[in-house]
Amino acid sequence: EKQVFQLRAHMYQARSLFAADSSGLSDPFARVFFISQSQCTEVLNETLCPTWDQLLVFDNVELYGEAHEMRDDPPIIVIEIYDQDTVGKADFMGRTFAKPVVKMSDEQYCPPRFPPQLEYYQIYRGNSTAGDLLAAFELLQIGPGGKSDLPPIDGPTDIDRGPILPVPLGIRPVLSKYRVEVIAWEHQILMFSVVWSRRAYQWTYHSSHPTFDSQHTFLCQDLPENELLHPPLNIRVVDCRAFGRYTLVGSHAVSSLRKFIYRPPDKKAQHWNMTG
Repeated sequence: EKQVFQLRAHMYQARSLFAADSSGLSDPFARVFFISQSQCTEVLNETLCPTWDQLLVFDNVELYGEAHEMRDDPPIIVIEIYDQDTVGKADFMGRTFAKPVVKMSDEQYCPPRFPPQLEYYQIYRGNSTAGDLLAAFELLQIGPGGKSDLPPIDGPTDIDRGPILPVPLGIRPVLSKYRVEVIAWEHQILMFSVVWSRRAYQWTYHSSHPTFDSQHTFLCQDLPENELLHPPLNIRVVDCRAFGRYTLVGSHAVSSLRKFIYRPPDKKAQHWNMTG
């Protein structure tokens, strides 16, 4: 028996990806395969923690089998991560697998199963781990009424993003503004850079033994309120050579910023404790 579905792949973010370029970074994009269809996210340049925040919609997916089989045991989704090169084909960085949450046409689109929540999927490169994918997948049956009966995509409309759909509200994390202050001190290398999410910051020096103790900068960005969804902070040390050449010396990833978080005290609570 033929069943027709729509697959929605909510591709929010990846983290701790494989560094495919000599710069210690990558230009990653994800390709999602389901049955006979595939789609790609946009390419994000120079990052190991891309925040695609992108919804991929697969229309008119035909599956054959009993309805209860489709609901309980749907086909597997394959997600592959690639590094986009300026010349030549993209380099394979890793692969992961997922199963969508299935909604049949006679079911209600409501909690606790819907909307689906973002989950981490382990990415593998051969037998080695190669990062994590933060995403959610839902497979929606198209009933007799057609696609008009499907739940609407509830999300922000961003004209500047053109045809790229963001992950809908209710699935994408609630964001808050964070400020990360970075203080660097003595090191015997000529460039120190910090890459956080989709943004990069760097300082360059022209002495053989620079001292960074006066270097204090900060990074401001909207991040999920859920600390478990924060991307790592990637630090690179680069040697600046003649004729504008740069050589990566080393890198380090601060996988969690949780222990560094400072929360301003509640002024109302402070006032109550002092007066009460």
